[in-house]
Amino acid sequence: MQSPNPLRPLWQTYLLFLAPMVLSNFLQSMSGTVNSIYIGQMLGVQALAAVSGMFPIVFFFIALVIGLGAGAGVLIGQAWGARETHLVKAIAGATLLLGGLIGLTAAVLGSVFARSALVGLGTPADVLDDAVAYAHVMLWIMPSLLVFVLFTQLLRGVSDTLSPLLALIVSTGVGLALTPALIRGWLWLPPMGIQSAAWAGLAGNLLAMGLLAWRLLNKGHPLAPDREFFAAMKLDMAILGKVLRIGLPTGLQMVVLSLSELVILALVNQHGSQATAAYGAVTQIVNYVQFPALSIAITASILGAQAIGAGRLERMGPILKTGLLINVCLTGSLVVLGYLLSHWLLGSFLTEEATRTLAEHLLHIMLWSLLVFGFQAIIGGIMRASGTVMVPVAISIFCVLCVQLPAAYLLDAKFGLQGVWMAFPVAYLGMLALQTLYYKLVWQHQKIERLV
Repeated sequence: MQSPNPLRPLWQTYLLFLAPMVLSNFLQSMSGTVNSIYIGQMLGVQALAAVSGMFPIVFFFIALVIGLGAGAGVLIGQAWGARETHLVKAIAGATLLLGGLIGLTAAVLGSVFARSALVGLGTPADVLDDAVAYAHVMLWIMPSLLVFVLFTQLLRGVSDTLSPLLALIVSTGVGLALTPALIRGWLWLPPMGIQSAAWAGLAGNLLAMGLLAWRLLNKGHPLAPDREFFAAMKLDMAILGKVLRIGLPTGLQMVVLSLSELVILALVNQHGSQATAAYGAVTQIVNYVQFPALSIAITASILGAQAIGAGRLERMGPILKTGLLINVCLTGSLVVLGYLLSHWLLGSFLTEEATRTLAEHLLHIMLWSLLVFGFQAIIGGIMRASGTVMVPVAISIFCVLCVQLPAAYLLDAKFGLQGVWMAFPVAYLGMLALQTLYYKLVWQHQKIERLV
């Protein structure tokens, strides 16, 4: 791995970092979408509704690990920019161990309370049993999933986005090949029904992690799982304190977002299983646009952290401006494609015409606002690179709890189901306005120093 070349134009540095990450996110989204197509086409709309109802619960646990990864990524970026490899290993080892413990907790507690949680969300009665069956498998494979997600985040802290991409190619390929085989019981495999995608995902993750370990060891990678790396896997509270200082607010933000999705899902569920299936379909399309926007924000944060570690503070402004411009080009293009191809994309995994029409209408209401979401995420990412997280996170939480959710309830009462989707643009515009004000009036006037 090499630190970014200060002589290379920033847009090239962004694209070299971004391209594998965006492809990785594309693979993740494609995997979810194709699995939804398998389930929708081979098992029906009710099965798709059951799987869709589980998504916010899975995201709740993933959000905690994403927060850890964000905190560790900033520290690793700064340590890598300062060329302190031993510190990179120490940060990664401590963070990965904590992530594994979160996965085990999720598996135990989540599986015990899965039915109660789904009932509390108002999951339609006609899909409840299938949703619980799917939830049990998803939660028991959570440790491997969370470790995989976290490790790929840590690799990006040392500017390695290619290794996570290669691992995802393996994971996705195995998962997509096994899912239909398990649904139908092909190749002498037992038919697993609605649980097929979860079991196939587990097989793909385990194989991908094995091959990833082999690749990193052969390359002498700074995060290769060698003896020194495993020795660093201890709950070092001095390091974890710094990780959690950044990661906990970020994780809290992700948790609040996931809880807001639970509230949104509960509102949607009141409109019946057709609305729930439409929600799942819209979520798939939104992921294709939102994840690349988040990738730009992550890139801005990592490049900013490495600049701080290297003592190149003059690069912070150009890193932000370049990220915003790339958001216009990349996210903007995906938004346009989403509008142009929405009918075909949604129809590929929704077989009922009425459900597809409903989903398309809902998607059109909020898709444009993902460009705004990207802008505010990039501004927050730059501030996170310096360890400034409390106020940006507070802004996001405020806009979700005090803007989006009240707006969703009020607009749902006035406009019905489409009103729920109208609340997303309202919240994103509020986030952008407040993040920009804080960046301009406060953050730009603060002294920036290394955290490690």
